[in-house]
Parts: sequence; C-alpha cells; structure tokens
Amino acid sequence: MKQRLKYALELAVVPIAAAVVFIEQTLIRYLNVAMAAFARLPWIARLESWLVTLPPWAAFLSFVAPSILILPIKLSALWFATHHRYGLSLASIVVGKVLATAIVARLYRILRSTLMTIGWFAWADTHFFRWRDWAYAFVRSLPSWQRAAALVERWRARLAELVSGLLAR
Repeated sequence: MKQRLKYALELAVVPIAAAVVFIEQTLIRYLNVAMAAFARLPWIARLESWLVTLPPWAAFLSFVAPSILILPIKLSALWFATHHRYGLSLASIVVGKVLATAIVARLYRILRSTLMTIGWFAWADTHFFRWRDWAYAFVRSLPSWQRAAALVERWRARLAELVSGLLAR
C-alpha cells in the first residue's frame, strides 16, 4: 500500500513541483540578466549605490517596498475580473508578479549583506534556502523527474543539431 501511495503522490506532485522549479530557475536567471542590464543606467546605478549605504532597518523597508508597490496592479486585476476581462486580469497578475520578482531579486542581491545583519532575517534566509535546496534535491531524485530531465536533454540536443544544421547552410 505504501508503494502505491508513494507512486500516486509522485504522479500528482512531480509535474507541479517540476513546473515550479523550472519556471523559478528560468525566470530568476533571465530576470537577473535583464535587471543587471537595466542597472547599467546611470540613475539606477546611483540608486543602487545609495541603497547599499542604508542602515539595516531602511534596507529591509526598501526590500519589502515592491510588495506594496505591486498592490495597484493586483487591484487592476481585480477590476478587470469584475468586468469579465479575465485575460487582462490574468495578464496583469502575471506582469505584476514578474516585475515584483525582478525587483525583489535585484534588491536581495544588492541588500543581502546588510539584511543579513538583522538576526531574524538571517535565520529566515538560512532556513528558507536550506528548505528550498532540500525540496529541489527531493524532486530531482524522483525517477519521474530524472526521466523528464533526460527527455528534455534529448530534445535540447536535437534542437541544437537542427539549428546548427540550418545555420551551416
């Protein structure tokens, strides 16, 4: 019975966990590249230089501010939904989430050393990333994840072969 339950849970959880892991890693990677390019603007570089000088409490407020700034986007999504514009509602939620993720990830990168001087933040940061790494390792150890990863790798190799063949002409 335990083996069947484990298999059923694996079938239910792995696709969701795999999607979350894939989307998070891909999104964070590309958002970091985009935000680093955006940070080359002189006024953004000056703002980031100033943020690094903030005391811990102000750095924390700067870190959580994008969560508050995203509220109007969430309200617009609610307004769209009440007017039966579900596509616009979903699009505004997605755009808002991507923007907030990009900004918070960049602020985390800039302010992490200051934020880690706050005891409870350092504790939460350490425990969160330990849990995340454990969850990623668990998902990656599942046989269905390994089969899916092998399939994706074969598709990637075929696509690279196809593209290199087209470019060679």
